[in-house]
Amino acid sequence: MGAHPDVKEGEMRIGYDSGTDGVAVLTLDDGKANAMSVDWFHELAAALDRAEREAAALVIRGRDGFFSAGLDLKLLPTLSPDGLRNLSDTFARTMLRVHQLPIPAIAAVTGHAIAGGAVLAFACDLRFALGGPYRLQLNEVAIGIPVPAWMVHIADTVVPPRWRTQALLHARAFSPIEALERGIVDGLASSPEEVLAHARAAALPLTKLPRTAYAESKRRLRAEGAERALARLVGEGRR
Repeated sequence: MGAHPDVKEGEMRIGYDSGTDGVAVLTLDDGKANAMSVDWFHELAAALDRAEREAAALVIRGRDGFFSAGLDLKLLPTLSPDGLRNLSDTFARTMLRVHQLPIPAIAAVTGHAIAGGAVLAFACDLRFALGGPYRLQLNEVAIGIPVPAWMVHIADTVVPPRWRTQALLHARAFSPIEALERGIVDGLASSPEEVLAHARAAALPLTKLPRTAYAESKRRLRAEGAERALARLVGEGRR
């Protein structure tokens, strides 16, 4: 499922396919790097609302070659201080919502997943990646941004302790095979279509889990840490 025919190249589009087996698929495709903005987060939130109503599990996939390169860097210099704070707050709350989604969420990482793109992949419960010359990288420190507490919270649930210093402090870029070897992703595929097939195959048995038990268990695992991280948002934004 590609971009909507009425959407111009470079304009964000999040496609939604409800499927027939309880597994909904969100497709991120702006024709470029799937850059994130406040409007993009609002669109994602609307898609998450729909998935919570309709689906038993959710797959989030990117376009060929890019899952997402994170925040729209061309947009950032144009924002006022209030606009930047709004973007930071919306970014954090949206990613934490994915992380606490009451249904299983699987990432089909169809290429590069950098900065916010890596965070979105980490916010999902499982990750399947496209093999090839792609990067999975939290690059915040490398570009001069301290890693926020909410991002650390999400990454800590995915990156094994042995590799957290490299991933979070050293901004190391992992290739797909390196990410698999370190337990950061759960499987590799040789084409975007195969990545999606792996993600759907992993999601399908999860649709059989009792929804209430799944949702409450995920809340107990993740909500307290998310609340602590959100409480630090204002202070971190002043540094």
